[in-house]
Amino acid sequence: MELVDFSATRAISITGYASRGASVVPLGHGSGTGHVYAVHMGAGGEIAPHAAGFGQLFLVVAGAGWVSGADGVRVPVATGAGAYIPRGEVHAKGSASGMTAIMVQLTELHAATPV
Repeated sequence: MELVDFSATRAISITGYASRGASVVPLGHGSGTGHVYAVHMGAGGEIAPHAAGFGQLFLVVAGAGWVSGADGVRVPVATGAGAYIPRGEVHAKGSASGMTAIMVQLTELHAATPV
């Protein structure tokens, strides 16, 4: 598991397409079957440890919680942060107060900008 910081301070200005005031944070690339989910986790919610069937980006867009990798250590994540979890890694997620995240899954997904 690698932490992912997708806050505006890491963004690169978009210069094409007559863009103005817009920027991006590269998050990953990959191939294969893909899924994108909005994950809503209530206070005390948890997804118990399990092996990732896909490479996964878990990006918190509201609230705060935690993620853990194979070592089981809970690492705090909040709005603008998240985690990259490689396919096959045992991991878990949860929140004491509630959080919303976008979860992107690809058969083969590789983090673009590890923290």
